[in-house]
Amino acid sequence: MTAERSSSSLPAQAGPSGPGGPTTPYRMTVTTALPHADALALADQCLATWLKQEWHEEPPPPEPAAAPGADAPLAERFRLGERVLLDRDGGPLDGPPPGGRYDRRRVRTPAPHGADRLTLTVATGPTGPTWLRLEATTQPAGSGVRTPGRVPVPEVARALLPLLDASDGPAAVPAAPRVLTASGVDRLVDELCDPDRRMPTVVASVPAGLGTGQWLADVVGPLCDQLPGLAGLYVLDPDARTRFNVALEYHAVYGGAVRTYLPEVDPASRRDGRRHPVLARSRIEEDPRRAAALLSREPRRLAAERPLPPVLAGVPALRVPRSAPAAPPDPAWAAPVPAHGREERERAAHPGRHEGRREHHRERPKSKALPTGAATGRATGPGQARVSVGRLCAAPGGAGTATAPIAPARRTGRRRAGPPGGRGGVPLTFTELMARLGEFPLLTFTGDQKAALALDELRCAGGGWARLTWDGLTALQEYAEAAVRGQAGGDFKQWCERTPVGCHRFPPRKAVRGESRTVHSHAKWKRERMLPVPECVDASRRAFMGAHLRIGGGRTAPRLHYLDDCSGSGRIYVGYIGLHLTNTRTN
Repeated sequence: MTAERSSSSLPAQAGPSGPGGPTTPYRMTVTTALPHADALALADQCLATWLKQEWHEEPPPPEPAAAPGADAPLAERFRLGERVLLDRDGGPLDGPPPGGRYDRRRVRTPAPHGADRLTLTVATGPTGPTWLRLEATTQPAGSGVRTPGRVPVPEVARALLPLLDASDGPAAVPAAPRVLTASGVDRLVDELCDPDRRMPTVVASVPAGLGTGQWLADVVGPLCDQLPGLAGLYVLDPDARTRFNVALEYHAVYGGAVRTYLPEVDPASRRDGRRHPVLARSRIEEDPRRAAALLSREPRRLAAERPLPPVLAGVPALRVPRSAPAAPPDPAWAAPVPAHGREERERAAHPGRHEGRREHHRERPKSKALPTGAATGRATGPGQARVSVGRLCAAPGGAGTATAPIAPARRTGRRRAGPPGGRGGVPLTFTELMARLGEFPLLTFTGDQKAALALDELRCAGGGWARLTWDGLTALQEYAEAAVRGQAGGDFKQWCERTPVGCHRFPPRKAVRGESRTVHSHAKWKRERMLPVPECVDASRRAFMGAHLRIGGGRTAPRLHYLDDCSGSGRIYVGYIGLHLTNTRTN
């Protein structure tokens, strides 16, 4: 197993590099009066709703809670879509006093700049309220990848806050600003001065002559869009503003300004008044987007630097199982390719065509069948251990076994010195290419070989299609070797655009990330691209392979469709090599 420090139990750190500096994470820490089980049920419900809205699979129901006093179990790992992983665990809190419990959900989703991670933790001590921690972070694909300046407020946070009646000590934590009348000013003053308040509180005033509702909808609402879960949000109507400024004469807010009240307000101190920043109306109206960014900067900083409460600090590190070997695929996927069968049929039909080749065939060894271990990713001998990361796959017989730590894979699929074509060099036919797929340790072919072998019947392209396909497989292998070590710097398209020195280059224009929206919305065309994968990748043994390589040009030019699962099982699955699948340009 591996132990990963939970993001919710770490001190604040600078995020990955963004276009304007470190990426600021989103961290929300609130309490609720609901029991632990009820808060967790609401959290699971909101998480499942969000996943469905993002077109991911809904996670299965959680397992029964572990017995009190039991050790923290290994996290369950579920694949909810292409490169979408859910880790789920729960158990007793670490340290005294005994009796506390936690439940945690961590979702990893792909993003153009790398990956987004959402961690939701519900924890309850022996006494006191139920704590909920929601953290959203960004993991860049490489050091040179530009990422957003800050992680936006997760939709799960906006949905959870009103359901939980979330609070921060004595203060409510709403999902949107609330209008406060004169009768609520005394309670607001008490909240600002309460020592148990951990979050800042943002208070907005309404300019003279403008309606409160209009100012809230047009200005304050958009201005506070990045603050749910990070601060208390209030709008003072004219009467409330007057009464509030009398009670806090050194901390007043007026004229359409917005003020951020940090924890531990001292209403009698003029000097303390300078500690709480004010955003003037003129600055808000001059550049509303920049004003919103300025307003959210201090609450985000405080949320990132604030130490965890003791209950959440007792949440143990996330323990995820190491990846086990993949379940054996369908025998048809790894069936040996009879390289001599097609040649014999051609020789019978065209006896003169092969006369000049007979002596050459006698001198070279016959084509070997594709080793079963190479097709399935299992070891076929010393030094050929399967490389996989971050995915729990069932081993043959149903038992999961741990694999060795990740090591750099052998780049046996590159161009090698030797004759310009045929055995030992670049294959000139798809018959030979399919027989040599075992030279790519991190690529697994899962499709029907007939579609690829049929390309040999089309002589119009000579050996160009086979050579280009080999080039694409070589580049995919080198990309996979870097990706499983976290050094790819992006997806395969980005790899092709910035191929490292010493690696095989594949034309970026021939590497396509996905299919068009038309293909996605056409049921029959999409079904053609639902190609076989091992059960450890998807329980249905099918996955949509929209990413593809263009092998040649024209309406019927071949395509190679693949699934990049380097972030899951540590492999790339090639599901189809053959003529162009159906779309708007094919017959």
